[in-house]
Amino acid sequence: MKGQIKAARRRVVMASLYLGTGPLEQELVDCLESTLEKSLQAKFPSDLKVSILLDFTRGSRGRKNSRTMLLPLLQRFPEQVRVSLFHTPNLRGLLRLLIPERFNETIGLQHIKVYLFDNSVILSGANLSDSYFTNRQDRYVFLQDCPEIADFFTELVDAVGDVSLQLQGDDTVQVVEGMVHPYRGDRAAYCKAANKRVMDVINSARTRQQMLHTQTFHSDSLLTHEDAAAAGDRRPAPDTWIYPLIQMKPFEIQIDEIVTETLLTEAERGAKVYLTTGYFNLTQAYMDLVLGTRAEYQILLASPEVNGFFGAKGVAGAIPAAYVHIEQQFFSEVCSLGQQARVQLQEYWRRGWTFHAKGTWQLARSRPTQDSRGTGLWLYLTGSSLPCLTLIGSPNFGYRSVHRDLEAQIAIVTESRALQQQLHQEQEQLYLRSGVVSSATFEQPSRQVKLWVKMVTPLIKNFF
Repeated sequence: MKGQIKAARRRVVMASLYLGTGPLEQELVDCLESTLEKSLQAKFPSDLKVSILLDFTRGSRGRKNSRTMLLPLLQRFPEQVRVSLFHTPNLRGLLRLLIPERFNETIGLQHIKVYLFDNSVILSGANLSDSYFTNRQDRYVFLQDCPEIADFFTELVDAVGDVSLQLQGDDTVQVVEGMVHPYRGDRAAYCKAANKRVMDVINSARTRQQMLHTQTFHSDSLLTHEDAAAAGDRRPAPDTWIYPLIQMKPFEIQIDEIVTETLLTEAERGAKVYLTTGYFNLTQAYMDLVLGTRAEYQILLASPEVNGFFGAKGVAGAIPAAYVHIEQQFFSEVCSLGQQARVQLQEYWRRGWTFHAKGTWQLARSRPTQDSRGTGLWLYLTGSSLPCLTLIGSPNFGYRSVHRDLEAQIAIVTESRALQQQLHQEQEQLYLRSGVVSSATFEQPSRQVKLWVKMVTPLIKNFF
């Protein structure tokens, strides 16, 4: 990321839940400052713009926080830097006043993870925090020189930024002129305005993509890779397509949810679906599809020891146990339905690391006897040993991702054998550090869940 920032000439766009406050995060801010300084001193002044989108509640937590980290940039480069802080419209009134700082994030968040430099984009589930830079397992895809994707995510972050609070140089926040306030204004009016602002971006991109798709696949002059190479054409037919999937239920935008449910619904007998999530807390709709369809499933999740909340103080420390309880309930349902051969759970474990890989379903159409290991959504067509499709991004596939937070991921559809091999290797690497869950798993002392956690879990599982 620092290398990309140093090379940026036109734009740096970052969307994350928060920016950490440690030395590695400070290095990132210093890198931005240095690049902005050089852009001002250049012989031909650069029009470099930096846009950062974070969540208001998470980014404002504590005395030293994301806001205080970024204030020097705003103060020094007010014309080039924009910091937007999304505040969910669902946290308002007495609710906003009564819920403590650490727990107000459960109501809804800005959860998109996009890091963009000129025309190159990093899509991930990772935040801008030292643990993600050091010992937290996550997924990243780096899209180099993809102007269409870069333009789309720039426009998307701009749109969400426009309906967010704007950080000022004195650490106050303001609403964009003419915009409804997210928690002081009328909620319905705000959500309607936000829906229009974001959907304008999505519809515009959809129109451009449909035109490009038509030109590419329905043009009489379309050349195959072989014909293009023989003719010396430097722009053969593309072998990889990328489809952004957005989920913003507070604004009634449910594209990712619809696509995910469609993929699960249409998974046929002989297909294999691989899912990884850092926090196993699937929505009831997704669980019903897993248990009710005919495909085979392998689900990779975090063992309690590599859960990001493991060892936390107070109520947060009980969250890994709550996930164990949810996992055990799901496993019991699989067993009661006699589906153990079709639905398999696996737990990721790595000493000293936490597990956060998510946004990743995998659909593999193959013979029932074939061993298929991996993570993500990969589509293996009949007779193929390599995937042609994967999903990657911020969603966790839980209630919060679907109903409360702002999420984005991409579907990568590819005919490139080299890329297919990379995706296949990635999913195998994640599963190498996993063990299969069985009834004996829940008999271990570390899996004993206290009664009060079991009683509270149904009441709170939609908030974490």
